[in-house]
Amino acid sequence: MRLDKYLKVSRLVKRRTVANELCDAKHVEVNGKVARASLEVKAGDEITIRMGAHTTVARVLVVTDYATKESAAAMFEIVSQN
Repeated sequence: MRLDKYLKVSRLVKRRTVANELCDAKHVEVNGKVARASLEVKAGDEITIRMGAHTTVARVLVVTDYATKESAAAMFEIVSQN
């Protein structure tokens, strides 16, 4: 699944357009490397998202095309947040 879609489906980012903009501005890294929105995400990847002074690091557990509000939280694990 594309990175921008994963961020939206997992609810790490509210909208896919915002996820695209974050990737274009180089505020998203996957496994320590700056990632484009089209990068394919797989289980085990570590995603770092920087929004202003706020940084979130999440580990991908499951990749699914659709998720409810309840099941979206099970798609990732927060490693660190500040």
